[in-house]
Amino acid sequence: MRPEFVLTHVASRDTIDLSGEWVYSKDLYRTGLTDINGWVAKSRMQRYRDINVEAEEKKDPNSFYEFDMQRGPTMEIPNAWNSVLPELRYYVGVIWFQKEFDIKPQKDRRAFIHFEAANYRAHVFVNGQKAGEHSGGFTPFAFEITDIIRKGKNQITVAVDSFHDAESIPGSITDWDLYGGITRTPRIVFTPSTFIDDAYLQLDQNGKMIGEVRLNGDKKSNQRIEVEIAGTNKKISVTTDAHGKASIATDAPDNLKRWSPEDPHLYKVRFKSRTDNLDEKIGFRTIKTRGHEILLNDKPVFLAGISMHEEEIGENPSRNMTEAAIRKLFSEVKQGLNGNYIRLSHYPHSELASRIADEMGILLWSEIPVYWSIDFLNERVLNNAKRMMGENIYRDRNRASIIIWSIANETPVADDRNLFLQNLARSVRNMDPSRLISAALLVERKDTEKGIEISINDPLTNSLDILAVNTYNGWYGDDKLDDLAGIIWHTPDNRPVILSEFGADAMAGVHAEGAPFKFSEEYQAEYYRQTLRMADNIANLSGMSPWILKDFRSPRREHPVYQNGWNRKGLISETGVRKQSFDVMAEYYKKRQSTQH
Repeated sequence: MRPEFVLTHVASRDTIDLSGEWVYSKDLYRTGLTDINGWVAKSRMQRYRDINVEAEEKKDPNSFYEFDMQRGPTMEIPNAWNSVLPELRYYVGVIWFQKEFDIKPQKDRRAFIHFEAANYRAHVFVNGQKAGEHSGGFTPFAFEITDIIRKGKNQITVAVDSFHDAESIPGSITDWDLYGGITRTPRIVFTPSTFIDDAYLQLDQNGKMIGEVRLNGDKKSNQRIEVEIAGTNKKISVTTDAHGKASIATDAPDNLKRWSPEDPHLYKVRFKSRTDNLDEKIGFRTIKTRGHEILLNDKPVFLAGISMHEEEIGENPSRNMTEAAIRKLFSEVKQGLNGNYIRLSHYPHSELASRIADEMGILLWSEIPVYWSIDFLNERVLNNAKRMMGENIYRDRNRASIIIWSIANETPVADDRNLFLQNLARSVRNMDPSRLISAALLVERKDTEKGIEISINDPLTNSLDILAVNTYNGWYGDDKLDDLAGIIWHTPDNRPVILSEFGADAMAGVHAEGAPFKFSEEYQAEYYRQTLRMADNIANLSGMSPWILKDFRSPRREHPVYQNGWNRKGLISETGVRKQSFDVMAEYYKKRQSTQH
């Protein structure tokens, strides 16, 4: 499941940042890709052609084009087109993007086009030639363009298709906005002819230092690799095999300082070959389970967290997650909520987010959007899921902050689903045995003489390290808030359990003068108080990530007074206004911190 090109820490390399104004052209019927009856697209529709339409029209008055990628409207990239113009708010289909850039190719230097994300399918052309295509809206991909680029002016054209079909992950229906577009930074990347494509270093669950370096190029075999960890007494030297791979397995430095939320220490690490250097910042920590405990650096840790969508604070978010936008959200968790953990929902967030979490000392759950029901019988869908996990894992293996890979959310228990996810879990464990595996599960509820009883009866639990469950008693259904604290939970004694979701909607500023009502801040706050009382009765509870930090866009949510296309379960509003429930959670985590120290 390794990507063809990993390009570890791409932002540190010699690059041309292609952010900025791009010309765009809507193509709802995909005429630039295919014609009627599945024929090849007409030349007059092929927006990727390496031509200047205006010049061609002047040269030949009889010429006929139904596109012009030089004179069209422009859009700032990275961006989601849904937020740019009102008429694109719910546009689902293809939009073409084009940008010109100058370049001076050099001997013994390779060139790649790299995208951090484009949602959902991307067809990439450079100077009129197909460079490649990619499916999946939240993971990076790259194509080599060394033999396509030319001296001087070059043209890159990308068709981004936001349509989700039966083989998409996620499917066509979600509870969040499936923003379309080039949503993260695109770059031209330059490397030596033989370069360090992939390099990682970490501690395994036993505290041993493990890692790997992979070279790509004609001189990849039998190269000496040196790894330097600044500030330690450790020197590592390995040699690549015929495939350009060198594995690292050694004792950790005697004076190694462990990374933790309280002290997020990062080391400067240099990977050095004869032909290339790669610099990283890496924190070293161990993560494992013991019975019902989660152990960080061999000490029990309670995951005091929150769930979070990749959506910036503001009235019109566009998934343009700048460093400032990420830090603002993360600070609400770390300093505001007294938290140490974030569930990155429901897809891999940007590489920048995990790097900032490394710096700030925030533990992370990262997942792919195997969400609700997908085609579990389709082998292509399974391979897509494995590839997405691979793109996430190989991008982020150096991030100390990421402790959990999650493989699914609220998937219905059935034989085909069980086999699909068990297969996926094995694949993840093979790619990265140093981290924990989980999935957000549904639970079974029974009304008995004793009261409400909840059990985790999912065969997938045998493939997981942490049992995570979503529960919304008191919001969905007829349960009263007074009933929540008395709910009886049946959970395995020897397994860590976390509440991956619980929550209730409230619109900031809506208050109840008398009895709390749904969508009022008072109802949401009381829901949290009662749910936390329930949580305290779960003996092996090891963490929680309530749903959710911030109100976020969701076309499913259309109450004309309280929602209007927003899921209102945030502890803060879309513009950052804290609701009463924010203080409830902040105080709860503060008390937990005081009892742990």
